[in-house]
Amino acid sequence: MNAEDLEDTLRRLAIVPVIEIEYADDAIPLGRTLVEAGLPIAEVTFRTDAAAEAIARMVENVPGLLVGAGTVLSEEDVDAAADAGAHFIVSPGLNAAVVRRARERFVPIIPGVTSPTEIEAARSLGLRLLKLFPAEAIGGIRLVRALSAPYPDVSFMPTGGITPETVTAWLGQPSVVACGGSWIATRDAVAGRRWEEIRTNAAQAAELAADAIRSHAASS
Repeated sequence: MNAEDLEDTLRRLAIVPVIEIEYADDAIPLGRTLVEAGLPIAEVTFRTDAAAEAIARMVENVPGLLVGAGTVLSEEDVDAAADAGAHFIVSPGLNAAVVRRARERFVPIIPGVTSPTEIEAARSLGLRLLKLFPAEAIGGIRLVRALSAPYPDVSFMPTGGITPETVTAWLGQPSVVACGGSWIATRDAVAGRRWEEIRTNAAQAAELAADAIRSHAASS
């Protein structure tokens, strides 16, 4: 998958479950739950020791699921994600060495930014799809609108503090490709194997995404 294909897929799905998996054995049932709910994407964060193995199991055993590696902080993390078969990489900040390593491993990367300076640094690396993080804490929708004015060629995936109540407004912004959401499959829900709860949350998120996409299409 290249960067253009990734952006197209993110625009179509619009909401990305951001997930911490403590036990790799939970990866396959979780991935299948997301696919069955109509939200076939997962960003598995490198915040637990099980992350790489969880990604590998999802990639190998859950057809149709787009699997990303999140919280990628180092070149070693990039290698672990790529070796696990991750389809894309997300990082909370902009690290040129991490970007270069992702390119060497042929995995598209979405690094995090918070300011014009970081956006310009990302653009100098040839990146046009960026994570806005932590989205709500650093200024919310007002910030993404302000940043989009001087950088019309940049698209954003806001993550951090976004909820079911606010995600539709975020997705209504022309520069927003998709939003990351940690409410869909919380760490407690995954650890407790509450698959029906996660299925319900994912199905509701998929419906919110579809409504936002229809609304945007109607107004454009």
